[in-house]
Amino acid sequence: MVGAMPAPTPHRRGRPRSAAADRAILDATRAALVEVGWSRLTMSHVATRAGVAKTTLYRRWAGKSELVVDAVAVLFDELELPDRGSLRADVESVVLSFAALLERPETKTSLMAVIAESTYDDALRARVREAIVERQKRLVLAGRHRAQERGELPRDTDDPGPVVDLIFDVIAGAVVHRALVSAERIGEEWARRFTTLILDGLAAASRATP
Repeated sequence: MVGAMPAPTPHRRGRPRSAAADRAILDATRAALVEVGWSRLTMSHVATRAGVAKTTLYRRWAGKSELVVDAVAVLFDELELPDRGSLRADVESVVLSFAALLERPETKTSLMAVIAESTYDDALRARVREAIVERQKRLVLAGRHRAQERGELPRDTDDPGPVVDLIFDVIAGAVVHRALVSAERIGEEWARRFTTLILDGLAAASRATP
């Protein structure tokens, strides 16, 4: 009997990617978006600003849409969920951290541009969901697990996916709407009242409103 052939060793073409070049390109993409906007942004513009050849961009990203999504995604990857000692404090903390990220011009401009463009580009919408939305659900998973360990939430008996999706949609949706659509500030008082609404319901939130 002839033995199975071993799997071929993947062959890497060209030189390995440079993390420094990636950072420079993503930084340049966001800066260019703030400066010229989505419609005038080109791969050539980004390459010049980043100090790399245009072919370097195309080895990494197929086009502008993918590049901009990744430039936005790395900003959201900066979000963390430090242990504040309680579920309430954890929620308030992540709301304020998220709001602070959205206040940065590069985040605001990049996120609004890519969301607007994705409304009529299904492939781009899918990439936004994969690179940004799904990746950031890690914060909800971490927060729920921590609260369960503290005894603040019951353990999961079913697939937690639908609950995680809902929690993410409620928190992210409210913060993005207030910060980018209503253009209202998110301070500690708003974060406190919003957290009360999430954890205790409408009646408690009404009592907590000044």
